Amino acid sequence: MKNLSYFIFCFIAFTFSFSTSANQDTYLCMKNPVEDSERLLHGRCMTAVEEGDNGASYSRCVTEEEEEGESLTLEQCIQGAQDNYPLIKKYGLLSLFTALDLSEINKGWLPRVGVYGQLTGQNVVPSYPEALSKVLEQMGQDVKGLGKIQYKIGVDISQPVWDGGVSKVNREMVRSRQVVRRASLDVEMYSIRERVENIYFAILLAEKHISQNKVTYNLLLANLEKMRSMLKNGVAMKSDVDMVEAEMLSLKQQILKEENNVAGYRGVLEIFTGEKIGHKVFKMPQAIIPLAIENNRPELKLLDYKLSFNMLSDKLAKAKTLPKVSFFAQAYYGYPGFDYFKSMMSRDLSFNIMAGLKVTWNIDSFYTKKDSHKKTALNEDDIRIERDNFLFNTRLQTATQMKAIEGIREVMKEDSKIIELRSSIRKSAESQLENGVIDATALLKKISDENLACLISKLHEIQYIQEIYKLKYILNL
Repeated sequence: MKNLSYFIFCFIAFTFSFSTSANQDTYLCMKNPVEDSERLLHGRCMTAVEEGDNGASYSRCVTEEEEEGESLTLEQCIQGAQDNYPLIKKYGLLSLFTALDLSEINKGWLPRVGVYGQLTGQNVVPSYPEALSKVLEQMGQDVKGLGKIQYKIGVDISQPVWDGGVSKVNREMVRSRQVVRRASLDVEMYSIRERVENIYFAILLAEKHISQNKVTYNLLLANLEKMRSMLKNGVAMKSDVDMVEAEMLSLKQQILKEENNVAGYRGVLEIFTGEKIGHKVFKMPQAIIPLAIENNRPELKLLDYKLSFNMLSDKLAKAKTLPKVSFFAQAYYGYPGFDYFKSMMSRDLSFNIMAGLKVTWNIDSFYTKKDSHKKTALNEDDIRIERDNFLFNTRLQTATQMKAIEGIREVMKEDSKIIELRSSIRKSAESQLENGVIDATALLKKISDENLACLISKLHEIQYIQEIYKLKYILNL
């Protein structure tokens, strides 16, 4: 009973999140009872569920041709789920965003053109000295002086020549930011792998359970025929026959429930992959423990890229402290012009042009440079602490997983011996029943013990492979 409780607990815990309710309107029927039973008994059968014309669910053996032509591997399911996951569309958006950001930075080198109109009034304007004005008036010159109302329309042109390296650093930051975002998406996409693996192994476990229960069902069916024959000969009681039939009906219920569970798991996997799975046979993954224990998790790459991006903050702060050189040109039509003497003699509008080189140096960038450097150093320390913490937790998980794999491997060494002994005990009980030494209750107990031993063995087999794949997931191998 302890072994039975252990198995039930393990199985329920493994399949709890994906369990589905049984359909009470369907029933189990072997389409080819003779052929399928033979293949089941010799371990050459994997089951598939299909619906008949009357709406009933039929369980049938998958042929070797189907197994070869319609098989599905764990790696195919993971790849299909990742390709079908909606988040994958963000990879294309990242490239578009980066192209737009780079285009915006590059356009900073285009000439900046500004058109303006201006009207001003002043209380004081430049004028001739009073003595000079009197001389000019005596000479008959009308000296009006510079007008206090001034007006003009013009255009200002500025062409950057050197920006201290700010645009270069900004381009590097845009590309580095894209790498960080892509790595962040890789981390989110990586989590799909664990979810698909859990579903895949749940299907394998449930199908193994179904297969073993059908073997036990056929065994009970063979003993039922013997019991009926013994009942006719008066060496067995009706209650013994009823007991075997009740056990068979209970086993049918278990098989039907597991087949509904498998259908539910397959449906979830179809949603993940976006492909029709149907009756494809799920191949058992290889139980190969990786030789090189090296951590290749995408989280480590993400943290490394964050460090690289953070270092660019220092480069940007340094570039902002350097002077900037630009070419400029100014042209306007209005009053007064650049020739003030002429504008003081006449109110006529004139066309004026000025061009040259300009050097600007923002000293205020030095005020924040030191704080910016400290902030960059703190961010670097934070990222490194996060990286060390991730590596520490991964090492713990790896050590725990290696112990779990070793523990299951040690337990599996005795499985075949236990099954052999349980089978021998069951065969002996069948002989004792025929000779009237034991009753049907004792035989059913021996059959249940053998079935449980087989189920636990299959559970250990799948658990062993699943634990290996958990290790591979921890290290991304």
